[in-house]
Amino acid sequence: MMTDNLLPIAAGYGCIDPAEMASYSGLEFFKRLKAGEIPGAPISRIVPMKIEKVSEGCIGWATHATPDLLNPMGGVHGGYYMTVLDSCLGCAVHAALPAGRGYTTLEVKTNLIKPVKPDGTIYYAEGKVLKVGRRIGTSEARIYDEAGSLYAHGTSTCLIFDAPGL
Repeated sequence: MMTDNLLPIAAGYGCIDPAEMASYSGLEFFKRLKAGEIPGAPISRIVPMKIEKVSEGCIGWATHATPDLLNPMGGVHGGYYMTVLDSCLGCAVHAALPAGRGYTTLEVKTNLIKPVKPDGTIYYAEGKVLKVGRRIGTSEARIYDEAGSLYAHGTSTCLIFDAPGL
């Protein structure tokens, strides 16, 4: 378990009841998460991500790589980038959904541009909806640093469905 997460979540980490989740629009859910009223996803303990920005169809996270995320060659594992991008991509679609609707990722395409460093540098990840229909949502996301330099980007296709728990 990591001990150097620079992005603690105010409400801790955990999952909420599916019926409660289904009662919120995506936008309301992420506003509550940002306010610390809902716990952060447990994966955020492993791959540090903290919500920074939320609007309809748009999500922004702060993130950083830790030494726990290194591959055997000493670089940050590609799974770090892909996890952060997948989170942004799916959450952007979720932030555009009404209460009672959910999503799951069908496909993700990622491009890793340059290496992030596990030195405490804070990176930003932003996902935006391209199109949300009745059954399919698409989105794009990027990871960049404070100066705006691009580290990775990706796109996703999500399946939209009636949320379980209703």
